[in-house]
This record gives sequence, structure tokens and C-alpha cells, in this order.
Amino acid sequence: MYKFVSALMLSALVVPALAQTSSSPSKKELVAKILKLQQQGIEAVARQLVEQPAAQLLQRAGIAIQRNVAADKREAVGKEIQNDARQYVDETLPLVRERAVKLAPSTVGAVLEEKMTDDELKQVIAILESPANRKFQSLAQDMYRSLAEKLVADARPQVEPKVRALEQAMSRRLGLPSGAASGASK
Repeated sequence: MYKFVSALMLSALVVPALAQTSSSPSKKELVAKILKLQQQGIEAVARQLVEQPAAQLLQRAGIAIQRNVAADKREAVGKEIQNDARQYVDETLPLVRERAVKLAPSTVGAVLEEKMTDDELKQVIAILESPANRKFQSLAQDMYRSLAEKLVADARPQVEPKVRALEQAMSRRLGLPSGAASGASK
């Protein structure tokens, strides 16, 4: 009796799980279309994953150069390190981008298949393909650049004193003349 109940409970858990993971060919086609329409976003995730460690290493290298490299050699060493980082990105990005596109159906696609109905997927495709959405996406750079320009101008009076205070605090902690901390991080 115990084995029967256990088997029954197991089947009650497994059968719905199997039903959720299998989807119709039409649903798979809809998901594939969304993934194709969102390929730029998928590739952007790959780019960020590749560029983020390079940027962090460049930042640390800048500090190390200031501390450990003679002043007359800093610029040359900095350029060499920037070239190394650029080479890393150039070599690594295509690999990671390819993997992201390849993994998207089993990750992003699986979530879409599980959580969305055919009708919802069709609605998403209609939105993504709509002329209004395409125009909106093409305006994104201009919109956010405009926002950034106004935000900098608007917030500058409140932010600049805070930046100066931070520079002074950093300089004090580093035992440097006031404002010298900002020069060490450039």
C-alpha cells in the first residue's frame, strides 16, 4: 500500500510537470519568433557580461598605474592595458554572444513557453513588430540623452558640493593634499 501511495504521489507531481514542459509546435514557433525579435537584447546581455569585468579591471589598473608606475611611463602602460582589455573584449564577445543566442531558447524561451499562453505570445509579437514600438525604440537614445543632459544641468548645484566633499574626504583618508584623490583616479 505504501509503495502504491508513493507511486501515486510521484505521478501526481511528475505528470503535471511533464505537461507544463511540453508545448505545441505553434507555441514553440511563437517563442522562437519573440527570441528572434529580442536578439539584440540577448546580445546586449552578453556584451555586458563581457565588458563589465574588463571595465572593473581597467579601473583597478588605473589606480595601480598611479601607485606603481613611474609618471613618465604611465601613459604608455595605460595604453597597453587598454589594448589588452580591447583585445579581450574583441576575442571574448563573439563567443559569449553566440552562447547567449544558443542558450536563449532553453532559458528565456522556456520561461515564455511555461508562463505565457499562445494568445499572449501573439500579443507580444504584435507589440514588438508594431511600427509605433519600432519608432519608440529608435528614439530611445535621443530620449535618454536629452534626459541625461537636463538631469546633469538640474542636479549639478546639489551634486557638485557632495562630489567635492567626497574628494576631500578621500584625500584626507589617503593623506593627500585636498582634491588630490580625484587626480589619482583619472
